[in-house]
Amino acid sequence: MHSIEIHPELRRAARLVPKQIITPVTLPFMRAASRLMWRKAPADDVDVLTLSSGVGVRLFRPEGVATPGPALLWIHGGGYVIGDAAQDDVLCRRFANELGVTVVSVNYRLAPQHPYPAPLEDCYTALSWLATLPAVDATRVAIGGASAGGGLAAALALLARDRGEIPLAAQILVYPMIDDRTVDRAGLDNPGHRLWNQSSNQFGWRAYLGDADPEVAVPARRADLEGLPPAWIGVGTLDLFHDEDLAYAERLRAAGVQVEVEVVDGAFHGFDGVAPKAEVSRSFFNSQCALLRTVFASAAA
Repeated sequence: MHSIEIHPELRRAARLVPKQIITPVTLPFMRAASRLMWRKAPADDVDVLTLSSGVGVRLFRPEGVATPGPALLWIHGGGYVIGDAAQDDVLCRRFANELGVTVVSVNYRLAPQHPYPAPLEDCYTALSWLATLPAVDATRVAIGGASAGGGLAAALALLARDRGEIPLAAQILVYPMIDDRTVDRAGLDNPGHRLWNQSSNQFGWRAYLGDADPEVAVPARRADLEGLPPAWIGVGTLDLFHDEDLAYAERLRAAGVQVEVEVVDGAFHGFDGVAPKAEVSRSFFNSQCALLRTVFASAAA
């Protein structure tokens, strides 16, 4: 059992954040609230587009970049059952400005109405479109996401490797929801957990997997992890996904994949979104940017 000592910079935020927000009962209300919240007109620097496949994307272009450059596909979280690409506009803008890269966030279809593989195929569609943009150097495209978005990013890295059409530069997995077997582990409920607990996890995975074969659909169950792009994996010690994320990092390393792991002591799930100005959250973001800078530079060399 992990300690429940919350990071000093996150204690105030932790008092305001619920331990669980998603259940089968709350889901319709959370979705309605989400639609209201993200219905407002986008800022001038965001292009909101619908691809021919029907997949929605939000496009952020770096300022003053003339030649084709690197790009990042970002995948939002929400336990596979809620969320909207617009919720990460501030984050995507930060990536675009900090790194001088094109960033696209994808509005994938949500479970349980659209279980695996629909959300993943939506992400692949957005990735394929991003890689063909005139402003993008197709050899320097990275993917990333948080929570369920991190799980989708990990699955997308595997899918891109298997299809062999888009060579990915990196995968940024922010406290990824990556292993459905966690729902069967006892003793994981911790008073320090926030936003996502065992019952939420059970619901999210059941909704996403539907009738799919978990050995194929769940990244952490995949036997062959060789040939995947360099990975950044970050998670807090008070995150339900802590153990599964570190186990996945070890398996990636064993498969010869370059992995950078950032463990934040006393951080709960989603801490960087709840307290983005905290020094610990800034450092977490800067670590992701550092890896992206390195892989983009080496791909350009």
